[in-house]
Amino acid sequence: MQPLILNPPGSLLPGSVSIPSHIVQQRFRTPKKNIPQTPIERNHFLQVVRNYVAEYNPVPPQPADELKVHADRVLGILKCDPIYRDYVGVLINNEMWREQLAAVPFERRLLLLPKCLRVESKCPAPFDEFGLLCKQCGLCTIQDLQAEAEKLGYATLVAEGSAIVMSLIQTGKVEALVGVSCLSVLERAFPYMEAAAIPGVAVPLLQDDCIDTTVDLDWVWDYIHLTSDDKTRRLDLGALRDEVDFWFTPSSLEIIMGNGEGQSEAIARDWLMRAGKRWRPFLAVAAFQALRNNVGEPLPEDLKKIAVAVECFHKASLIHDDIEDNDAQRYGEKTLHEEFGVAIALNVGDLLIGEGYRLLAACKVSAAQKAELIRIAAAGQRELCRGQGAELCWMRAPQPLNQRQVLDIFRKKTAPAFEVALRLGAVYAGLEQHEEVEDVLKEYSEALGIAYQIRDDISDLGTTGETNDIAGLRPSLLLAIAHDKAKDASKELLTSIWHRQLPAGVTTATIESLYTELGADTRARTLLETYKEEAIRCLRDLENPNLKGLLRRVLGKIFNDVEIKGWCKEQELKNGVQAGVRLETASEAVAAVAR
Repeated sequence: MQPLILNPPGSLLPGSVSIPSHIVQQRFRTPKKNIPQTPIERNHFLQVVRNYVAEYNPVPPQPADELKVHADRVLGILKCDPIYRDYVGVLINNEMWREQLAAVPFERRLLLLPKCLRVESKCPAPFDEFGLLCKQCGLCTIQDLQAEAEKLGYATLVAEGSAIVMSLIQTGKVEALVGVSCLSVLERAFPYMEAAAIPGVAVPLLQDDCIDTTVDLDWVWDYIHLTSDDKTRRLDLGALRDEVDFWFTPSSLEIIMGNGEGQSEAIARDWLMRAGKRWRPFLAVAAFQALRNNVGEPLPEDLKKIAVAVECFHKASLIHDDIEDNDAQRYGEKTLHEEFGVAIALNVGDLLIGEGYRLLAACKVSAAQKAELIRIAAAGQRELCRGQGAELCWMRAPQPLNQRQVLDIFRKKTAPAFEVALRLGAVYAGLEQHEEVEDVLKEYSEALGIAYQIRDDISDLGTTGETNDIAGLRPSLLLAIAHDKAKDASKELLTSIWHRQLPAGVTTATIESLYTELGADTRARTLLETYKEEAIRCLRDLENPNLKGLLRRVLGKIFNDVEIKGWCKEQELKNGVQAGVRLETASEAVAAVAR
């Protein structure tokens, strides 16, 4: 048999993925002490505030003193430092006005942005009496926010000061306000907003020094797009995910799948219940929720079969991948083949695939729907195996791959499972609904799948990573980026990794430090944000407001639920001495290769 020969490293493989145009990246800056320090913490604060407002229903506008009373109650629920009271007060005010804002047409809203979001040292934009005149230079996020808002029909303004806002409100042309500002300015603006009694939400800046500031962009985008046309806007995605997770408990699985028989089924169901993020079944449910006629009705029993089927396919692929990659750990425990042997693990994987198709066939839907459910699942299975096969064939004749080639493997290995999940949920909602959105779901899934795999590449590095592509000598995006940038001895060292050879005395920590030195981590983070933005971008022409709104929020849920651990430059600055030691080790290893 002739060895497989891949195209030269600089060329594109057939069907190779294209990298979307670069998007503006937010600068990384540490938030002020009176603001929760991580996106996960801030999203937790927001969810607690939403639950509080839903339960107690405070009516806006609230005077500042009353708002502080509510803020203190929320701080008690959170059991957190009182330093966050002003921040919580802003979130409460936003949530009180949220539904009123949703009811105001886009063309009757004003988006107010601060000029300090720009890169001050490089910004070419002049000012007039109303504020900054953006030149669309691409250096900051102002242009994207402004362009999208104006496309929707907003009036937009990049300026500071409440006087301008009040004058616009008094014209009667502005009936709602979406703003971004620092906490100190927001506190002074509350009396004006109270007096005007118009719906207003404000996303707090993470710094208040008025230069090169940053903000939770996901929140700004959500408020800009908030509309009462989206019937899913009140869905608690956290609660929905918890409900889906509950379906994978022993009693629930027995109801959904029926009684299990024999040891093989017991092993299969135990594996199905083991730890996992369960994003794929969650996506199937989310797509159905967005396309169903009545969002508020209980979820149908057959939807549970579809969600469990999706997880059956996914967990089967993990069993087979672990065998093919010779991985010993999964979810912090032994992989199935390490625990029971390869033969039993293979059989359990095959059994789960059969279970998935059995569950789809058991759904009480029309013959046409059932055929489409099975066809989509089969096509996804085929594409996933082709993606895994491309990587396995590479292992027979390993050679350096460029960024596009690695991203194309990601697209083929990871995106199909997301697409299957979304489309199965859409088909269950109705064939016509699915037909209208299937192209968008495919584009969204490709971008989501690539972003998800990039995030995994970043988070798998270091001692806290679940697996390590360097130790496994597998293709990774960071290796491709670093290899592209490296020269001389560093290039030679990374080339040896591509050929699946770890030189004597070179550790995984050495290679990871070299990634940092060459900026591979920064480039990977940029690509992560680029593909997340591409997923959002493909929704722009989607006419279904429910699906558009829900998929936008789902993306934020997936990427904000887990912190991205990785060897980013910002983290290395915090680690200081440790980083210096690792970089010194990397330099020594490169020097050794040169000798």
